[in-house]
Amino acid sequence: MAQGQVFEISKAVTFEAAHYMDGKPEGHPYRAIHGHSFRLEVTVAGMVKTGEQWVEDLSHLAECLNATAAKLDHRLLNEIGGLEVPTLERLCLWAAADLKPSLPGLSRVAMARPSLNERCELVLQRG
Repeated sequence: MAQGQVFEISKAVTFEAAHYMDGKPEGHPYRAIHGHSFRLEVTVAGMVKTGEQWVEDLSHLAECLNATAAKLDHRLLNEIGGLEVPTLERLCLWAAADLKPSLPGLSRVAMARPSLNERCELVLQRG
């Protein structure tokens, strides 16, 4: 029954990190180093793999997601290459680039700061 159907599966992890926004005017609250709890969620889309019963093994998805989050956890994001200006948008792009080699079906990357009710989602083009 699943043959020919496209499914999306998602998994999320959390991590803690600090950042600052250079270029903001003196006294602006974002200019000072401050930290957040982040939530990284990814979605993989595709058809059920031949000989298997899923689009992607969720344990593999978890391993990939945990490895990416570990590169950000308890770090000053501004010091990570590509995140010198660590907006949610740039965090999505960075995470997508880090995950794509291990997850070819990656279709969405979302980065959130739940305590602030903020979320950004990057929708990737298939193919």
